[in-house]
Amino acid sequence: MDKRVLKDAMENVLKRRAEREAQRVRVLTILAGHIGSHNAIGMGELYEEVFGEPWEHRINDTRALRKVITALRSEGVPICSAADREGGGYYLAAAGSELSSYLRRSEIRALKILKRNARIKRISLPDYLGQMRLNMEASDVEAD
Repeated sequence: MDKRVLKDAMENVLKRRAEREAQRVRVLTILAGHIGSHNAIGMGELYEEVFGEPWEHRINDTRALRKVITALRSEGVPICSAADREGGGYYLAAAGSELSSYLRRSEIRALKILKRNARIKRISLPDYLGQMRLNMEASDVEAD
């Protein structure tokens, strides 16, 4: 491979990495001003503040924002969200009860999906959960 092509590729990787980190920092900085569900910031408004441009299509244009939020949540950042008739939005929990409530809603959503999967497989949810546990334990053993 040509050295120039390799250098350009590396520069592009580093540039994308730096931009993702800048987006991550902007999201955290903005959400620091939105603590508590009553201070939630709408997805469109948060997108515009993070990316510096308006969104046109709610699903397609805000995908990058949702990826940043998902990555932060995967790192353990407690970014909560709420949906309501006024639009809801993202916020950092003001109290443990807000975080517990958000996590409980997430658990219920996940269990509904798993229950649907179990029905499709025509097995009980406890049996399905047991199978998943065995599969995860086998994966852990293989990784060691």
